[in-house]
Amino acid sequence: MGDIHEPLPVQLLVAASSRYEEALVWGLRECEAEYGPAAAISPAFDFTETNYYDAEMGVGLKKQFWVFEQLVDPGRLPAIKRQTNFLEAEYAGLKLHAEPRPLNLDPGYITLAKLVLASTKDHAHRIYLADGIYAEVTLSYRKAGWQPFEWTYPDYRRADFQAFFTSCRELLPRVRRQN
Repeated sequence: MGDIHEPLPVQLLVAASSRYEEALVWGLRECEAEYGPAAAISPAFDFTETNYYDAEMGVGLKKQFWVFEQLVDPGRLPAIKRQTNFLEAEYAGLKLHAEPRPLNLDPGYITLAKLVLASTKDHAHRIYLADGIYAEVTLSYRKAGWQPFEWTYPDYRRADFQAFFTSCRELLPRVRRQN
């Protein structure tokens, strides 16, 4: 029987999607108010791999990643997902844009071994956490690089996304020493 240990803290990641720069700025400001300053912010990448969100969010979406300085307990992921859903609804309620969902916030976390995303949707490869929230390992870090799974979203397979995730992964040991 193995000993039970508290998990190491993880690096909180939020994937933000919108066609509006002001929505991304608002989302980052609100997330920093909740989770502290961002340690790294990606470029706003063109999000072209799917038209799944077109009806709800419009076309010409950008996706930006925010990674936060303060590490978090991975057990907080359900509460964080519920909070980011609340922030999405709050921004939509401002009625600044015609789309019903002008901002999408998807939290997850990075460890030295994996990138995990939270979801409200169950599927064969997702594990139930709590409070209606599931998690999936979206990428694993093996053989000096990110490795996708059959269920990994096409955009998370992109070299530019993975380069950003690698730069964040490289911050993790230094950040752990500081926290």
